[in-house]
Formats: sequence, structure tokens, C-alpha cells
Amino acid sequence: MFASSNINGPLQWLADFMAQGGPVLYGILLLSVLLWSLILERLWFFYIDMPKQNKKLAASWQQRSDHNSWTARKIRSAMISRQQQAANTFLSTVGMLIGICPLMGLLGTVWGMISVFDVLAITGTGNARAMANGISQATIPTMAGLVVALTGLYFRTRFKRLSERGVHQLADQLPTD
Repeated sequence: MFASSNINGPLQWLADFMAQGGPVLYGILLLSVLLWSLILERLWFFYIDMPKQNKKLAASWQQRSDHNSWTARKIRSAMISRQQQAANTFLSTVGMLIGICPLMGLLGTVWGMISVFDVLAITGTGNARAMANGISQATIPTMAGLVVALTGLYFRTRFKRLSERGVHQLADQLPTD
């Protein structure tokens, strides 16, 4: 019983939070899950896969007898280009999701304000409790969209730097004679 109350508390809080934020908050949650899936995939790539791939490509390059001909330089350039392309995978999608999240928050704001105006139209200005529900529906999605976008923005900037660094490290590991 004690363990279920520990689990139930955060889940109940999340359910209450989602109910207060209105239906748009579910869309922000979906975008957040998608964004964080891509962020985790990119973290795995930059810290686990990319160093392994760079080592494989460097070993393949070292096995070549010719490093200086036109063909060798083109092969080196293609290796670097493929790795750069792999490093930049999903970065534009992450950027797009970062841009959509605040817009979804704005949609939640409009949705909540419509609720406030509905209360005003039906009850007049005297029902502050009913208006507070609409105001909460207006502010919570805005906050959620901005928080998701800000965390995504940090990782997108970090991934751009990791991409550049990894590609430069590969280029340094593929010397020409």
C-alpha cells in the first residue's frame, strides 16, 4: 500500500496538471516525448556511435596505401561528408519541434482565453472561480511549451557543437601525406 501511494502521487499530480492545462497540453506532451526521444538518440550517437565510427573510418583510411592522389582525396572527402551527414541527422527535426512547442503554448493560451470569455458571456464578471480555470488553461500550456522549447534549444546548440567537433576530429584522423 505504501509503495502504491508513492507511485500514485506523481501520477495524480501529472493528471491534475494535464487537466488544468486543457486539451492543448496533451499535444505539447506528445511533442515533448518526440523531442526527448530524438535528443536521447542524438546523445547516444554523439557519445557512443560517432567515436566508434570515427575509429573505423580512420582505420580504413590508414589501410590505404595512397593518401595523396586525387582519388584518395575524394574518398577522404566522401568519408568526412558522410560522417557530417550522419552527425546532422534529426537536427532540423529537433529545430522544428523547438519552434512548434511555443506555438502550441500560444494555441493553449487562446484556448484558455476563449474559455474565460465564455464564462464572462454566461455569468458576467462576478464568477472569479470560473474565470480562474480559464486563465489557468491559458497560462499552463504557454509555460509548458516554453519550457520544452528551452530545453530543446540547449540540446540543439550542444549537438551542433558536438557535430562540428566530431567531424573535425575525423578530419584530423585522416591525414594526407
